[in-house]
Amino acid sequence: GSPAGSKVTMEISGLPVELWRLILSYLRLPDLGRCSLVCRAWYELILSLDNTRWRQLCLGCIECRHPNWPNQPDVEPQSWREAFKQHYVASKTWAKNAQDFESSNCFYLFRRKKDRHVLRVGQGCEFDTLRAALASAGVYDRIVLLPGVYEEQSEITLKVPVEIVGQGKLGDVALLVSIDQHCPTTRLCNVVFMPAWFTPVVYKTTSGHVQFDNCNFENGQLQIHAPGTCQVKFCTFNQSSIHFHSVALGVLEHCEFTGSENASVTIEGIPSSERNWACKHLTTLAKSHCVLLQASDPALCNVSKRGGWGGPPARNVRTCEIVVGGDQSNFLPASKTQLVLEKASEKEAEVSGRLYTPKEREAMTLETDSSDSELSTSSENEEDDRSMYKLSYRAHGLSHMLAHVIHSRPQTNGLTALQRDLELKTLQQELQRDKEAQSLASSLQGCLIRKCLFRDGKGGVFVCSQGRAKLEGSIFRELTYAVRCIQNSKIIMLKNDIHHCKASGIFLRLAAGGLIADNNIHSNCEAGVDIRKGANPLILCNKIHSGLRSGIVVLGNGKGIIRSNQIYGNKEAGIYILYNGNPIVSGNHIFQGLAAGIAVNENGRGQIIENVIRENQWGGVDIRRGGDPVLRSNLICCGYSDGVVVGERGKGLIEGNTIYGNKGCGVWIMSSGLPHIMNNRIGHNSIYGVAVFCRKDDANDYLANQGGNENFNDEGETASWENDLDSEDERFPSRRPISVALVESNSINHNGAAGLYVKSSEALNIIANAIHANHDSGVAVFQSSQLTRIANNSISCNSLGGVLIESEARVELRGNGIYDNSSHGITSKGDGVIVENDIIGNRGCGLRLLQTADMKVTKNRIQSFWDYGIVMLDQTKGLVQENLIFQGRSKKTILQQVSNAEDCIVQNNNLLTFKSKSDVAWTLDNPPARPHIEGSTRGTSTATNSQKVTTMSTRIAARMDGGCHNNGSIFCSIL
Repeated sequence: GSPAGSKVTMEISGLPVELWRLILSYLRLPDLGRCSLVCRAWYELILSLDNTRWRQLCLGCIECRHPNWPNQPDVEPQSWREAFKQHYVASKTWAKNAQDFESSNCFYLFRRKKDRHVLRVGQGCEFDTLRAALASAGVYDRIVLLPGVYEEQSEITLKVPVEIVGQGKLGDVALLVSIDQHCPTTRLCNVVFMPAWFTPVVYKTTSGHVQFDNCNFENGQLQIHAPGTCQVKFCTFNQSSIHFHSVALGVLEHCEFTGSENASVTIEGIPSSERNWACKHLTTLAKSHCVLLQASDPALCNVSKRGGWGGPPARNVRTCEIVVGGDQSNFLPASKTQLVLEKASEKEAEVSGRLYTPKEREAMTLETDSSDSELSTSSENEEDDRSMYKLSYRAHGLSHMLAHVIHSRPQTNGLTALQRDLELKTLQQELQRDKEAQSLASSLQGCLIRKCLFRDGKGGVFVCSQGRAKLEGSIFRELTYAVRCIQNSKIIMLKNDIHHCKASGIFLRLAAGGLIADNNIHSNCEAGVDIRKGANPLILCNKIHSGLRSGIVVLGNGKGIIRSNQIYGNKEAGIYILYNGNPIVSGNHIFQGLAAGIAVNENGRGQIIENVIRENQWGGVDIRRGGDPVLRSNLICCGYSDGVVVGERGKGLIEGNTIYGNKGCGVWIMSSGLPHIMNNRIGHNSIYGVAVFCRKDDANDYLANQGGNENFNDEGETASWENDLDSEDERFPSRRPISVALVESNSINHNGAAGLYVKSSEALNIIANAIHANHDSGVAVFQSSQLTRIANNSISCNSLGGVLIESEARVELRGNGIYDNSSHGITSKGDGVIVENDIIGNRGCGLRLLQTADMKVTKNRIQSFWDYGIVMLDQTKGLVQENLIFQGRSKKTILQQVSNAEDCIVQNNNLLTFKSKSDVAWTLDNPPARPHIEGSTRGTSTATNSQKVTTMSTRIAARMDGGCHNNGSIFCSIL
């Protein structure tokens, strides 16, 4: 620098910095500015006064309050100097129109700043009343009100731009007036407004711009009509409200609203295309402070640790070893990911086929010594003998599904892909991939409400009649409702905190829409977000938790896109869809709810895709009473009850999901339901993989726990929307119609009881499933008054028999491969047909008919290494013919010990014996091993989703308790 600069630098270094700071603390703002221009050393010295002089200037300014008031008045700003600068710049907005007029024909009306006068009002001053001062004021004059109460008996009209400032502390100056602004701009500061006796309206503008700084409003109304605009900062509204009528842009910042009798802020009407001079300045000011541009506030992080913005409440929860990314407070540390997933794959690769006692099964951790495909009790000699008789069936139509269960090992790229697929996306990631959301987040129309506090009143913000509003960084607490948006209006809500409302937090009605993103919505008495009557918002990346009812409710033709939210700890369903509600629900984490994760009832619909639904007390997803969603590619795991419940008259396409490690059943179905369950991975659940029941099982009581007590009638609304529902929605996907419940192309493995349990009064189709290594029978049919059709399934390595059919059950078994089960291949006491099945390698008999069985058994291929191929006992009836029976080591083929041989016809069966070791090995060909599946699998349209969930299934572990409740869903046992 110059010699002068060096000399100054030396002078600064000649005194301690602390002493310089003490000296400079006496300087006024203009002098500080001049000092900062001397050189870099002086500039840095002035900056170092942030916590001393700049803080003093900021807090001593009557035009503003603490920079973080009213929400965090105890948290210091990152820079006091920057906060003071923002206050100073914002306070000058009202006068910026003078520049616009300088180039106009009437610029002579505006005097230079040094020509503006200061008019004083009060006792001993030149003016006694505000009205008198205004009559004498020129443009941009400053009117100072001395402490006192000023009351006007009629409306005051502002005809020239002026600045009205109260002297002293806030509260010393009170105005009981009604002001109507007819000039381009005005500013009011440090004044308490109270309504005059003749009107509740304290201030109104219909064309000009008004700026309020550090004012209080008591029991009054502020009205802004287009093309008028306003800027309100650091103001308190006590039982007062603001009404915006078609305003192009109004800004409310750092304001507090308390005790409202209706809505504190009402935004009505589509924003006017006619804009006044202030709009461009307000837009620039608003965009410079956008919450999306700001780094995360460390103060908010502290709040998070105290429970306000953080993860789920600290309580004893079930251990669930699943790593899906996102909030680390909710999941295992990333360093444990690979270890956990490798353990999972090893457990699935090693399961024995032996029988377990109840105690062993309860303690079982699914860690065993042998492959699923071999029987551990065989001696070496038996193995040698067995190899002579062994029939290969590996290349059947569902072998590709079993390969994933038995042989898969986690690989690095697979783990990375799994974590990426299931990770909760941030708001920035969502905005990058969704241009519509990005456009909404950056838009600015109507009213901007930023960093305000709404508390202890009826309503917060009400947007109607195509109004537009944007809410950022505000707190809504202890209100009846926080936000209500209706009648084609749009609202954008970013980073707000909404809690302890007496009704729902956010209501959207009558085709309302907008963006609700990155908010913390919790502890409300009704739903966190309530969507109905055609409303269609975009709900992204929120935390919706700890509600006394549901997290989100969608009904009455409500729509919406609900994506990448954390929804947890709610007392009723995390998401509740009913009465033709039809949202798209994707990429959310829904966990630790006290009822269902998602409930779809009363003809609700929706597309529920790629969510993580875990650790909920009731069903992960509950579908009842005409509910008909698409449930696709979700991870539904570690629940304290069933994974998916399809209750009374429930429907839906349940496709490509991983349903894993739940304490109840994987899928629980009431026989009056009509679901299509397809291409799912259903494993490691404590009871049945899939269970079908005919009794109601206290469904009504259960429904009440899913959110059935919601208050679905708003104040002043009737329930007429229930009878005014559209029959179809353009987003509802077309899919294959079914007339019988269908369980198709699923992998059902390693469940604590039977893979598939049926006790039904309706018809059921069980087609092309791989039912493997379950800890009871593969399929158990205890009741089937209508026909249960079991076709083209692979039923293998289950701890008891392959298929068990109880008395009076009607079953058709066709084209199945029933292999290597630890007891009999098929045991039947019921009626039906057993046709063209391969029943090979089972520990007991191939086929066992008992008691009053009445079966037609034809064209099957049967081999039992240790026991009879076919056994018929008791009062068995039927026809056994044209079966091919391969001899086993025991050389037992058919045993017939029935009470009436005439009713049990055995004829034309082929017995294939093994004469010597030199004989050609037996094979299953012409046809090859069953099941036979056209192509590779049905449901080829979902190959990608199925592959994804296969990857999920083989790389996830969950600790689960054994034990089996009698007949039915776990919730029945609890009730």
